[in-house]
Amino acid sequence: MVKKNRIILASASPRRKLLLNALLKNFGLKFDVIQANIVEYIPEKVRDYGNFAANLAELKALEVAVKNNGIIIAADTIVVFEGKILGKPNSEAVAKKMLKLLSGNTHRVYTGLVIYDTSGNKLYKTFEVTSVRFRKLLAKEIEFYVNSGSPMDKAGAYGIQDDFGSTFVEKINGDYFNVVGLPVFKLYNALTHFLKLIN
Repeated sequence: MVKKNRIILASASPRRKLLLNALLKNFGLKFDVIQANIVEYIPEKVRDYGNFAANLAELKALEVAVKNNGIIIAADTIVVFEGKILGKPNSEAVAKKMLKLLSGNTHRVYTGLVIYDTSGNKLYKTFEVTSVRFRKLLAKEIEFYVNSGSPMDKAGAYGIQDDFGSTFVEKINGDYFNVVGLPVFKLYNALTHFLKLIN
């Protein structure tokens, strides 16, 4: 039997919600979505990108845990190119600049993942990294994509899933779902211990 704990996704990302729903519905489980309200400050220099993303995910989980009990799942995704973290663009000009940087180059996507069980005060924290190679983008393609509005809520100003951004990706090395925003393989393995999904 799967333990009937309350499960909370500490993210308003529609992509993470979709992936978690696809996973949990196999076990007849549902979850609530409660967005964490933290300030995602990106410093000039970061030594360990994976742990940085994982620490942001932990902050999200702990912020939601202040007023909510259950098993809280939190994630944070960053894009790193040549030592610079590319978060969500705050303007169309920034989005265009990011896409020009990534064009024809390889970058890395890090997603920090945290699962926090408030009842037992148990916390699991890890991260996943995937290398992504972009083809050379045309200026008109960047213009078209940015005008669509799609890049504005995505780290690195693109989405690998189901929109025009998917055509930018020449190849990846690693977990595809990590690039989407939730490393499903690591999430499933961790949840089997928290929820006893398969006995």
